[in-house]
Amino acid sequence: MKKLVILLGVALVIVVAIGVGFFHTKKNTTSTTTIVLGSQGTDTAVWQHIAASQAAKKAGLKIEVKDFTDSAALNRALADNAIQANAFQSYAYYVTYNKANPKNQVFALGTSYIQPMGLYSQRYRAVDRIPEHATIAIANDPAAESRGLKLLESAGLMTLKPHAVDDLVTPNDIVKNPKSFSIKPVVSTTTPALLHDQGVAAVAIDNNTAQQAKLNVFKDAIFHEKLDQNTRANVNVIVTNKQHQHDQNYQKLVTLYHDPTIQKWLKKYYPGKMSVEKPISTLAK
Repeated sequence: MKKLVILLGVALVIVVAIGVGFFHTKKNTTSTTTIVLGSQGTDTAVWQHIAASQAAKKAGLKIEVKDFTDSAALNRALADNAIQANAFQSYAYYVTYNKANPKNQVFALGTSYIQPMGLYSQRYRAVDRIPEHATIAIANDPAAESRGLKLLESAGLMTLKPHAVDDLVTPNDIVKNPKSFSIKPVVSTTTPALLHDQGVAAVAIDNNTAQQAKLNVFKDAIFHEKLDQNTRANVNVIVTNKQHQHDQNYQKLVTLYHDPTIQKWLKKYYPGKMSVEKPISTLAK
């Protein structure tokens, strides 16, 4: 009887050991997908946080984040598969790039956020206070320049030629400029410094650059974009290349961005990035 008890005990230990070993083997063989993601500015800091999060680990993603200073280089690197995803561009920028690069197109996985562009001034606290013949600075890259001009139109400072929401406009599209404002295109990263330039009355600054300069678009801007159907082209998208456009692991990047724990962190540190979780098709309408 004692021998039987001992044998049963030994058998139980063996079964438990095998079960534990199987569990650990199964746990340790869980696949992890490595994705090199390019970004810039505050978006780089956001994705570095996401990459180090428990949410990313649970999703089975290892995200390596690369910071870029040249926006154009981000899509080129993606098309060449030097990176496998990027998160920096608006839907309007994405559409414009694909039209110009039909052989090296990139593919949107989903939406991430929208952050309103603001008009800032150290000298005037309302748009109607900006005097005639004043100089207003806007960023000089095509997407930001267009967005800045549309911001000035929505503020009632000028009128542009009729255009679709997704169309890029230039200073040549200004048809009414009642106060004869001078538009000064500048490099986007220099826009916050121009707030201290006595020759510049106001500056249109994208929210990514504004946040780096510790500006709060809802508190510091004298006017900012309204978040509505007319600004849908400014929603940011997470993008991949042709090789990975149908890979479900890459779709996890979108889900991960909108994870509640990530959104809680974003609201604390980057409140200007307002989450947008909509199908890409809604931006094209």
